[in-house]
Amino acid sequence: MKRRDFVRNSLAGVLLPALINGLPFRAFGRVTGEDDEHILVIIQLNGGNDGLNTVIPLDQYSKYMTARGNITIPENKLLKILGNDTVGLHPAMTGLQSLFQEGKAALIQGVGYPNPNFSHFRATDIWNTASDATEVINSGWMGRYLAWQHPNYPNDPEVKDPLAIQIGSVVSNTLQGPLQSMGVAITNPSNFYNLVSGNTGPAPDTWAGKELDFLRKLADSTNLYAASIRAAASAVSQQAEYPAGNALADQLKIVAQLVAGGLKTRIYMVSLGGFDTHSNQVTTDITTGTHATLLGKVSNAIRAFTEDLKFLGISKKVLGFTYSEFGRRVKANASLGTDHGTAAPMFVFGDAVIPQVLGKSPELPSNPVNSDNLPMQYDFRSVYASVLQRWFCMDASYLDQVMLKDFQQLSIIKGEACTTVTANEPAQNALFSMYPNPCEHYFTVEFPVPEPGAHVLMQVFDNQGCLTDVPIRNNYTSGYHKLMVHAGGYFPGVYYVRLQVNERQEVKKLVKR
Repeated sequence: MKRRDFVRNSLAGVLLPALINGLPFRAFGRVTGEDDEHILVIIQLNGGNDGLNTVIPLDQYSKYMTARGNITIPENKLLKILGNDTVGLHPAMTGLQSLFQEGKAALIQGVGYPNPNFSHFRATDIWNTASDATEVINSGWMGRYLAWQHPNYPNDPEVKDPLAIQIGSVVSNTLQGPLQSMGVAITNPSNFYNLVSGNTGPAPDTWAGKELDFLRKLADSTNLYAASIRAAASAVSQQAEYPAGNALADQLKIVAQLVAGGLKTRIYMVSLGGFDTHSNQVTTDITTGTHATLLGKVSNAIRAFTEDLKFLGISKKVLGFTYSEFGRRVKANASLGTDHGTAAPMFVFGDAVIPQVLGKSPELPSNPVNSDNLPMQYDFRSVYASVLQRWFCMDASYLDQVMLKDFQQLSIIKGEACTTVTANEPAQNALFSMYPNPCEHYFTVEFPVPEPGAHVLMQVFDNQGCLTDVPIRNNYTSGYHKLMVHAGGYFPGVYYVRLQVNERQEVKKLVKR
């Protein structure tokens, strides 16, 4: 093959172009200085994190023990969250516990979506694109936002640095815009430091090695990002200490370095795998094992990252959150593990976070069976919409264009971030009453609406998280309201009724005879 043909085929995608020593950049995007003080770090926990082993319901501990007899975390080992006596963190999560104590972390209980999918690939796509479970969308939620913000991309001379950076070999479809990817990828920390030092390492002394060396030089001389990334990284000579042997910490250290070095990139994505814990989730000491190790890595990495941000003087600029494609079942299996489930907790961290626990402990069954799942309390797209509007200060009138529909706003970010009034989550007193329960043909829901024009949504889910009914989706006048819901079409069994009034929501169990 001639060199001309080799280069043409390589740049066309047969072989991915390398920035330096195998740093593949899948797309090109840069960002202006507007609003660049707000940076988002998205941490993906690949495999489906066991939320009920991450956040344990102290107020339902006896039911938790019944469901998790062979992997139950002892109550006296659980870590308390400051100001909350209903939940405890896994004992490996001391780093995150300290962030709660400092007022720099929030927990969102029961995050999911209607009609959940238990396939890793499809569930990940749903989370990354913010689609409904029944639709396939090719663009990602953050890619749509970046495309909305930069409509002339990539032909914008004002743009200087990457719009988004994924540390990993493939750019997440989270960053896929309507027309092209809006992000770039750094394959791994080793290659990042090769980039910073300019050390590509020797190519093999073969024909292919000579062509590889030629491609590296070509990419290095033409790539739009090498100089700015290298300059930002080189501007930081000292950082706080990070835990060794922690892949997530290695990635977050790079993020802190680039932010402190002045790179104008707004979005960073990092990840940690291994959360598909079907078996051997624990060891003889139930507080240790595979899942405990993973949770410890996540917690310690986030803690070290926040300490580094503080050390570098940039902590006010960064907000982060964790997510996983799904949670696990209520009942543990016979292999000391858990199977694919529905809703799971999310953690949000940073100086701008309102420190709190959103939602209640999920109501657990008294006699759990293998098919039991945790009910959804918050739609994950509400978290995304809240980040866009309350962290990136996106005009609410355009929010539906990015999120594709209207979603509940959550009070998770302090008001000064966008100079808007944002209060703590209202007290967790009952939002609605429901009777009779159990029901046969009808049940009645009564609820107050505090202000005129409030948006009210009522959803009924079955035990698998499938959306069974939507009795209410409308704006209501202020006052006390009462609705009789026809349940004759429901099959006998357990359902979860979710009522949302503006930013507040509540989930209650309903038994249909």
